Amino acid sequence: MNAQSPVNLSVLRAMSAEKQRIACLTAYDASFASVMDAAGVDLVLVGDSLGMVIQGRGATTAVTLDDIAYHSRYVAPALSRAFLVADMPFLSYATRSRALDAAQRLMQEGGAAMVKLEGGREQARIVEFLSERGVPVCAHLGLQPQLIHKMGRFRVQGREAASADAMRRDARVLEDAGADMLLLECVPSALGASITEAAGVPVIGIGAGGDVDGQILVMHDMLGVSPQARSGRPPRFVRNFMDGQPDIESAFRAYVEAVKSGAYPAAEHCF
Repeated sequence: MNAQSPVNLSVLRAMSAEKQRIACLTAYDASFASVMDAAGVDLVLVGDSLGMVIQGRGATTAVTLDDIAYHSRYVAPALSRAFLVADMPFLSYATRSRALDAAQRLMQEGGAAMVKLEGGREQARIVEFLSERGVPVCAHLGLQPQLIHKMGRFRVQGREAASADAMRRDARVLEDAGADMLLLECVPSALGASITEAAGVPVIGIGAGGDVDGQILVMHDMLGVSPQARSGRPPRFVRNFMDGQPDIESAFRAYVEAVKSGAYPAAEHCF
């Protein structure tokens, strides 16, 4: 693959098939997105994590569709190579009509090439409905931050055999429904590896071990400036890539290189 060619779904599928690791980060504005693009980041996510790292809230559930569309709209023009994905906020895909309206806004107004939604097999009909209408979908399994008020706290998912089996089934159901990509958050490395081996689409991990097709981190975490990082209690899967680097672009390049080489995640970042 030409390192300067724009990344699209075909490129991401080829990278997965050829075992070329995919480096992904979140971005929320043009300046950081432009630096990421120059540093070789393959995929940029306008995540609802902006509720925590931009808006200073304690959860992602207050983030609105307007918020994601706004930030995506200003990230998109800054990317000449990276593939842009936008999060579907809490309850924006509760029905098929709402999901279609949200996806239309994020792709037309926000410039996204793909939307991401949280949930397992219960989202299969939404994924199928969007996919049949030409919307590329990333399905988010494992820890689902939009469910924090039901879960009570963030914790690793899929540790028990029954829940791991259920997640593997969910991944198959969502792929069969038309999901073009899977994202696994906070799952044991062995489970991440088994889902990736069985999948026919690229699998991106955040705290899902080193045997998935790619890695993603929240930009503020990997720069060491998020509230969790500054408190000294970053998630286990986070590494501060600003350490030893002279500037932010160098940190992004170090992250890309570590993902591509397999140096990140190391054992201490895995469950």
